[in-house]
Amino acid sequence: MKILRLVLQILIGGILVGSALGKALDLAGFADVLETYQAFPQSSLYLIAFAVTIFEFFLGGWMLSGWRLQTSAITAAIMNFGYAVWMTVTLFRGLQLANCGCFGVFFPRPLTWVSPIEDLVMVALCALLAYCAKR
Repeated sequence: MKILRLVLQILIGGILVGSALGKALDLAGFADVLETYQAFPQSSLYLIAFAVTIFEFFLGGWMLSGWRLQTSAITAAIMNFGYAVWMTVTLFRGLQLANCGCFGVFFPRPLTWVSPIEDLVMVALCALLAYCAKR
């Protein structure tokens, strides 16, 4: 159980930090990706891009630190569930996005129905980590 917890902690924390790093390396580019979702006022895009990036860095670092691991895993599960809902709503709106923005502009992937499923897999992994951290 301890090995599984450590593997999940490193995997999820690493993905969060990697995602934040990809966004941080071109924050203006990530703001441009957010614009394609057609959901926020133009004037708020850079602030939202900055806030999302900082939050992901914080959450990934928190998870990697191991401090209050169950709480960080639950927080990450909530965040990923929110991303899954956000992407699903966008897909139902019929928007064709060349880049979902998951890793900023450096690893562009189109938004498809696989995208929210990947986030739901992350939710499941975070839930498993929260369970392992409790034991």
